[in-house]
Amino acid sequence: MDKLTGLQLFIRLVESGSFSRTARDTKLSQPTVTKHIAALESRLGVRLLNRNTRGMRLTEAGALYYERCKIIERELEAADRLVTNLGEDISGPLRVACPAGLGRHVVLPLAREFMTRNPGVRFDLQLDDHTLNLLEHGIDVAVRMGRLADSALGSRQLGLNPWVTVASPSYLARQGMPATPEALATHDCLVYSSVQGDQRWHYLGADARPVAVPVRGPLRTNDVDSILAATLAGMGIATLPAYLARAAIAREALVPLLPEHTLPVQQMHAVYPSPRLVPTKVQAWISFLQTQFGDPQWPTRDWETLASG
Repeated sequence: MDKLTGLQLFIRLVESGSFSRTARDTKLSQPTVTKHIAALESRLGVRLLNRNTRGMRLTEAGALYYERCKIIERELEAADRLVTNLGEDISGPLRVACPAGLGRHVVLPLAREFMTRNPGVRFDLQLDDHTLNLLEHGIDVAVRMGRLADSALGSRQLGLNPWVTVASPSYLARQGMPATPEALATHDCLVYSSVQGDQRWHYLGADARPVAVPVRGPLRTNDVDSILAATLAGMGIATLPAYLARAAIAREALVPLLPEHTLPVQQMHAVYPSPRLVPTKVQAWISFLQTQFGDPQWPTRDWETLASG
């Protein structure tokens, strides 16, 4: 017999004073209730109730057992309330993973804004361009770029991440401006290996014709901030996320290239360990990200000012 079921039936029986009423309240048959109480007494090896035609009365052992059972029941209810409140509360630690560049320049200022609205939240931000195992690393939410692989993870689309081709004025003065994607083959190109690992840049022309261009140059790295720094230093041409290049383009430190051709736009998703029973703080953070990244103009925001407060 399930100990907890027996305990709860015993409490209901004592409080109702009737087997028939207990059966009705618990939606069980009276013989089932009687069987559970008999099994409970057999397991304990003591009589808990004295029963006769006029009703029933607790034995001394039954009265002591009832008081202890009530304590256990109250503790179980408190445990349920504790976990339920934890699930409903937007507070506590929130472990978030995202690509390093996006994390430093965008997610960090967004986390600051989210914490202003929800001061009980504390962020643990994991910046890594590799796809981390959420369960192994205890991640509540990961922001991932590109198409998602099929999995049992929960996911929500956040928005789109556009890219631009750029170079510094000093590089263009020295090497000239490429007129077509194919011309990049003769230029120094800076390769962000986490996205362009095959050293081919893919474009779509105004006629929607795809163009794949093999590129090479003096630098290949998995750190997008290093690509930005090298581009600003005049080392070559790069493709960068629009959010990262925006400020340098605005101050004319970088020049956008190939205006008639576009780079693929990355899908952005929030990924979390399970699609069921998602904690409220996780739901709130994802909804907040959707309002931010769902705006097509999000890459043009002044992220440097937001980051500095």
